[in-house]
Amino acid sequence: MAAQIPPGGTYLDTFKRSFTDVPIDAEKGNAITTTEFLEAAESLTTMFDVLGSVAFSPVKNDMIGNIKKIRDRQLAAPLESETLQDLARNELKMKSHKATEGMLWLVRGLEFTCIALTQNVANSKEELSDSFRAAYGQTLKPHHSFVIKPVFSAAMSACPYRKDFYIKLGEDPEKVDAELKEYLAALENIVAILKEFLNSKEAKW
Repeated sequence: MAAQIPPGGTYLDTFKRSFTDVPIDAEKGNAITTTEFLEAAESLTTMFDVLGSVAFSPVKNDMIGNIKKIRDRQLAAPLESETLQDLARNELKMKSHKATEGMLWLVRGLEFTCIALTQNVANSKEELSDSFRAAYGQTLKPHHSFVIKPVFSAAMSACPYRKDFYIKLGEDPEKVDAELKEYLAALENIVAILKEFLNSKEAKW
């Protein structure tokens, strides 16, 4: 079930944490704090409840599973996991990569969602299914097996009509549009930072 929107607010107001509120330490190589990032990622997964289809369950569950892998490592070694980058570096030193691999897949899932919604917000005539299908082709699809691809493709086809989706995000279309754009810009920035890190030598296993 999607959360209840406060009067005059938007669906983003129901999030425990927004990506706009995730600290990034530019002086430490754009270090991203683990706890706040995981809270924001968990909040984003509720967006799939608004999309409303059971077909999106695999997408949501995949992201939640990867969040758990990162959090499990954080709980096991909290002092070494205050930022996502430190968490990965310290885990890899232990000759383990479960959380780092989870981070890689989570970032792919976040990028998929970010590209789809950014494209859809920018093009008022495009249906969600088209935006999500295009984003899937750019992000997750190249990494998915022939078994997984049809599952995710079914989700793309099950997207609601855009008019039905956006009204669920809030009564004021202009407010929804403005808040969504700010949120997606913050998410896009975080995804770019993490992709650069995960593509670097120090995040390889």
